[in-house]
Amino acid sequence: MKHAAAKDADKAPRFWRDDALPFIEARAIADGREVCYARHSHAHFSIGAITAGCSTYVHEQSAFEVSAGTVVLMNPGDVHACNPIDDQPWSYLMLYVETPWLTDLQHQLGFSQDQAFRRFSITHLRDASLFAGLKDLYAVLIDAQHDVLRKHSAAVEFFTDVQQRLNPGDPPLREPNFKLERAADYIRDHCTQMLKLEDICAAAQLSPSYLIRAFKQHFGMTPHAFLVNRRIQFARERLRSGQLIADVALEAGFADQAHFQRAFKQHLAATPGQYRG
Repeated sequence: MKHAAAKDADKAPRFWRDDALPFIEARAIADGREVCYARHSHAHFSIGAITAGCSTYVHEQSAFEVSAGTVVLMNPGDVHACNPIDDQPWSYLMLYVETPWLTDLQHQLGFSQDQAFRRFSITHLRDASLFAGLKDLYAVLIDAQHDVLRKHSAAVEFFTDVQQRLNPGDPPLREPNFKLERAADYIRDHCTQMLKLEDICAAAQLSPSYLIRAFKQHFGMTPHAFLVNRRIQFARERLRSGQLIADVALEAGFADQAHFQRAFKQHLAATPGQYRG
């Protein structure tokens, strides 16, 4: 009975949500034969990736056969369904995004002059980069080792890419670099705290979409990578003074010692213990 229960658990839908990121929810289906849909619609925007097998994707009045590697998109209100073909196994990932959040991102990117959501004309496509990006974002979201800043930044970065690939015409970056320096200073000054993307944006007076794109262009790393790098530099100073590794990990802002160990080795190719000597 335990074996059967384990198999049933493997087939069950997996949902991810975080109160700190209320605008996005993720779902994974390991066996799409277990969850068949009637035609339905959502108030939010949905984007998914077929990760194995193939299925029938019904969108409004059309029906398509989609297979592994396909990305599917549903605007708010679009009637759709996605079901197995002849009981063949298939699996997929889905991200559900609140429409006001995505509309605001579109506005930041210059795609909409008013506050109306700009609908996507594409219902599905095979784009290796977009497919990989969606899977990567899902992996970041469900990983308990990643903090809210990392997850929020990854979401902004991915959906900015979605807009630029599928709604071309992104305006050039125009903000002066001193605002990016202000963002970097804020991260440096608060690196041991649990930073939120909106706090960095407020300090620099920049929109999230601009900050994520321009910060990486200017500094060669994302705000989250910049934060982790600064935490490692902070930790190096404490380790040199002989503090205990566990204490340094917490003081530097890492969730736990294992997370600190991994990040430290990635940055310095040595463990904290090796570095401290």
